Amino acid sequence: MKKKIHPENYRPVVFKDINNEILFICRSTVNTKESIKIDESIYPLYKMEISSYSHPFFTGEKKFLGKTGPAEKFKKKYEKYKKF
Repeated sequence: MKKKIHPENYRPVVFKDINNEILFICRSTVNTKESIKIDESIYPLYKMEISSYSHPFFTGEKKFLGKTGPAEKFKKKYEKYKKF
């Protein structure tokens, strides 16, 4: 194996999906500020907003995020001026 081809901080990292609190460990070079203790070992912790455990494409569920786009905001704003 060639030496000095991998970054020095290539290590096990805990990734946490904040939508459903699922944790998984994977080797990564991601920079983290937090850590977590699992099975008497301390790992760096990286929090994700979405992963394959919560993404609608992988779960098959449709979720409404509650955010409206500019077109919906425009329609709602000028709905009262609508003439019949």
